[in-house]
Amino acid sequence: MHDGDQGAEPVSRRKDARRNKANLLDAAAAVFVVQGVDAPVREIAARAGVGVGTIYRHFPTRADLIVAVYRHQVDACAEAGPRLLAEGPGPHTALERWIDLFVDFLVTKHGLAAVLQPDAGFDTLHAYFLDRLVPVCGQLLDAAADAGEIRADIEPYALMRGVGNLCIGADSDARYDARRLAALLVAGLRHGA
Repeated sequence: MHDGDQGAEPVSRRKDARRNKANLLDAAAAVFVVQGVDAPVREIAARAGVGVGTIYRHFPTRADLIVAVYRHQVDACAEAGPRLLAEGPGPHTALERWIDLFVDFLVTKHGLAAVLQPDAGFDTLHAYFLDRLVPVCGQLLDAAADAGEIRADIEPYALMRGVGNLCIGADSDARYDARRLAALLVAGLRHGA
């Protein structure tokens, strides 16, 4: 073994551990979408292809797991904004696609507030949500306004709040299509709409 190779194995293991944890969080999020945040841990473990002990090793309590899934999904939504802008075909399309992701994120949070409300951590999570996502929404709005695709007077927080309000009730009525309503809202941002 060469002296320069000694640091590669721990770095590789850390990278694998991060990827495994991300896969576990993706699996938990998928199970939460279908069964809610009270889904059995064994269902999450089966979906992730790990043992129940692995989940408890990473997340000693259900609240720890829920918070980690929430943060993971906030991060994924935040990271999607710049990527969507770079992929094209234009800023308004990037905004539409990002709002779709945002709607999916919001409607999959069934039970989160009820589980975390008594915990002071809920306020911290909400602040994290705003700190990560409002600037991304602002970047998308600015790009679309600079391209002349939408009006320039739209505040990111107001748009996100409006989309959030359109998502209320999506979990209690199968006929309610929050994504379609959010798309109509975003279409209405265009000049002359």
